[in-house]
Amino acid sequence: MKFPRSYDATVTRADFVRLLADATGQDDFVESGELFTGRGWTLRLSPIAPLEIGMVRLARHRVDIRFEGLSADAEEAFMRRFTLHYGDMTDST
Repeated sequence: MKFPRSYDATVTRADFVRLLADATGQDDFVESGELFTGRGWTLRLSPIAPLEIGMVRLARHRVDIRFEGLSADAEEAFMRRFTLHYGDMTDST
């Protein structure tokens, strides 16, 4: 299965960071501004315009995922786990 490497997520930064260790299987990642780096991966979490539905306003972020030095199988395993924790990533490019 091909997983998107970039997508828009309706999530607060705090919730994204709270779930990241479980979603990646790594709790020793490094956070530097918009970048989160672990063993073989880097995520960029960039704020985008909020989703507004009437009076409701939901935080949104663009998530870009890059891999370095991982096999295709390892990348797919990472994305399967990541998707389980962050949900459906249908708004992808």
